[in-house]
Amino acid sequence: MSTTTTTAAKPGRKIVLWRHGQTSWNLERRFQGSTDIELTETGVAQARRAARLLASLKPDAIVASDLRRAADTAAELAGVTGLSVAHDEALRETYAGEWQGLTHEEILAKHGEQYAAWKRGEPVRRGGGELETEVADRAAPVVLEHADRLPEGGTLVVVSHGGTIRTTIGRLLGLEPYHWEGLGGLSNCCWSVLGEGARGWRLLEHNAGTLPEPVLGDDD
Repeated sequence: MSTTTTTAAKPGRKIVLWRHGQTSWNLERRFQGSTDIELTETGVAQARRAARLLASLKPDAIVASDLRRAADTAAELAGVTGLSVAHDEALRETYAGEWQGLTHEEILAKHGEQYAAWKRGEPVRRGGGELETEVADRAAPVVLEHADRLPEGGTLVVVSHGGTIRTTIGRLLGLEPYHWEGLGGLSNCCWSVLGEGARGWRLLEHNAGTLPEPVLGDDD
């Protein structure tokens, strides 16, 4: 499935894909997946700081995963901007079955061969859950649906989860799934920015924690 363009080109549109703030399971390196874990106090503070920065981009719309860690992160931006938040379960993190709730060390001990195959780039249903391509199949169309509603030059903020954001970026850039791993992970409450160019979406910022700077030079 390829979802690299939108139905109506509107030059200058941007999509900010923002990962939720810190949770206790993040600290424990415990696989969260679709488990509904809330933010820590640090995670709330991260969301408030990032929201003040992102608000200066004057976003036109916010859409978020309905899991609490993403929804509460999005609420901080809504509070600053006055925008409402659309929630969509299609933006949830990858469902990973038996892996969910396990620490990284426990996954290696119990599912080492499956983990190694996943790291080699093989299509793996981690813990009997979703394939990465299935996550992109559900998440990317939702992002594009909301982006298509933006005015020319508009900005959409998508509040989601690390794995879902990576697969969505890979899909929107038209990368083969094997190469999605080449997009490094996002730190808590950091974001990536896609901009609409002449040939579709392109990656402008990745794992950023400060406001994007304009590209000045020969590659603009």
